[in-house]
Amino acid sequence: MSVANPAASQGFFDWVTALVHANRAHLTRLVRREGVRAEDALDCVQEAFLGFLGLPQARLLVGQPDDSARMLCVLARNIARNRRRRHDYARPHIVDDEIVGQIASDADSADEIISRTEQQALALACLATLNEVQRAVVRLRLVDELPGENVARQLGISPGHLAVLLHRAKQALRHCVDSGHERQPKHEMRQPARRIAS
Repeated sequence: MSVANPAASQGFFDWVTALVHANRAHLTRLVRREGVRAEDALDCVQEAFLGFLGLPQARLLVGQPDDSARMLCVLARNIARNRRRRHDYARPHIVDDEIVGQIASDADSADEIISRTEQQALALACLATLNEVQRAVVRLRLVDELPGENVARQLGISPGHLAVLLHRAKQALRHCVDSGHERQPKHEMRQPARRIAS
């Protein structure tokens, strides 16, 4: 196992320190000219130095400040261009709560989701009150949207009888849903009274 010469390592780090001090201002201006924001320019320069130090030929350039500076410029320019192309950089994120609050949301509110869920649950409960043939008619005709002739053929009934069954099923569902909506507010009004009494 070979042990690195401490004097050589110290000389390398001294050279890197001098390289950083000599080139950081020039590299910062370079990445700013590539369109990088001021707050991100130093990050690009640091990334360029880290990338440079990770290159196998970095140690070969010790004592060659011009070649090292050219390599750093190439790295910094590429990093700046890549950062500018990134999606999160091209479209800055809005973090101001006031601005975010003013943006209209496409998502449904919690009340709308709850209301829709209650309506679906009520519709399913009402569907369960229909007899088997009416449920089949509603499922095939309204949910699956099959033509009336096909549904009548599948169920082995005439199209006229199918129309009557569908009409009666709709009436029953409408009555069930309406009565369910009428009962709901009464239940909600009774609930706070129970909480106060307990």
